[in-house]
Amino acid sequence: MEKEKLKKDVIAIYAVAVIGLIVTLIVYVGYFTPEWKMYQSEFKKYVKQKLGEEKAKGIETGIKQIYVKELRRVDRCITCHMGYEWKGLENAPNPFKTHPKEILDKHPVSKYGCTICHGGQGYALNKEEAHGFIEHWEEPLLGKELEDLYRPPDRKVLMQMNCNICHRYDTLTAGADYINYAKKLVKEKGCRACHKINGRGGVIGPDLTYEGDKAPEQFDYARIGGRKSVFAWHVAHFKNPKMVSPESIMPEMGFGSREAIALTLLMLSWKKVHLPPEYYPQSYTALADLPTPEEIEKERQMREGEGAFFVNKGCFVCHSISVFGIESAAKIGPDLSNAVEDVPSRFGKTLENFIKEPTGTMAIVLGSQITLTDEEKATVVQLLTKAYEKYRKQQLTSKH
Repeated sequence: MEKEKLKKDVIAIYAVAVIGLIVTLIVYVGYFTPEWKMYQSEFKKYVKQKLGEEKAKGIETGIKQIYVKELRRVDRCITCHMGYEWKGLENAPNPFKTHPKEILDKHPVSKYGCTICHGGQGYALNKEEAHGFIEHWEEPLLGKELEDLYRPPDRKVLMQMNCNICHRYDTLTAGADYINYAKKLVKEKGCRACHKINGRGGVIGPDLTYEGDKAPEQFDYARIGGRKSVFAWHVAHFKNPKMVSPESIMPEMGFGSREAIALTLLMLSWKKVHLPPEYYPQSYTALADLPTPEEIEKERQMREGEGAFFVNKGCFVCHSISVFGIESAAKIGPDLSNAVEDVPSRFGKTLENFIKEPTGTMAIVLGSQITLTDEEKATVVQLLTKAYEKYRKQQLTSKH
């Protein structure tokens, strides 16, 4: 009986020892044959098959990296992406595929590296860590994994966010159609009336200058359907601000999916980065978001003109007052230039009585969002009466 028990114990000890040896071998082999070595071996085989044995023999193996001193970046992506400058591998699968030449001609790897455009963790040497989908790394690869999460309409559209790191102050950037469209919308919709951007703009809404630096934890995803992400939050918020943030005073601008996605890409590209001046396309002259003379005058009118009261109170978010040079981005409500005449026809009471005792939507707005003292209510009537006088003069002049 004792011999039988001893035999079982010996077998158990041997089994544990064998398992331990196997685990040790696996760890040992894994340590000395890392993932990047497998990719390099596969690359040599692929080159031999496609371009011939002589080409394959000339391939140098080992860890490879690009050090860009000006950007303080070390990128080892080319350890696996060995074919990035090869001719004849334009149709190869990743990571062996040749990088589009027209982009590298303007953005040489020696000057830019990889991750400033593509994202990811440059000094990592395995796929998971290099692509940046790990804890505490906030700049993942702008590739398929993120596309599957964000579901943009076009492939590689996410990379336009990083294009805007250097091209932030350009009006138009080749190959960045969504970013270009978003910049156009920012001007057309007068976003600066409420938001400060690059040091210029209003204070009714949050400062958007470095919106892209906000951490995911700063957003409330309670009303976001599907996959919850900062990208999804912004897209939903642009489409319907109050649905996402009930306390928001941002009006619904009528944005569709294309507008919302374009603006989201632009918002997420606005980050605080430190680049040498030569990395900006226009060098030193590009380091400021300079307004045109027309924009300067329009901003002055909004801020200091006759209708400044309505800008400061936020009325202009929904209403234009064209005779004062106040233009609403949303244009949800009527132009208040002829409110003296329009209010009685709509509500059956004078402007003064309506401001004191508003009805309908304005009862909610003046009761919770824009609160006015008795003195301010009198100022509203006085200013809108003045606006109406200017409006009538314009009407009479246009008839003669």
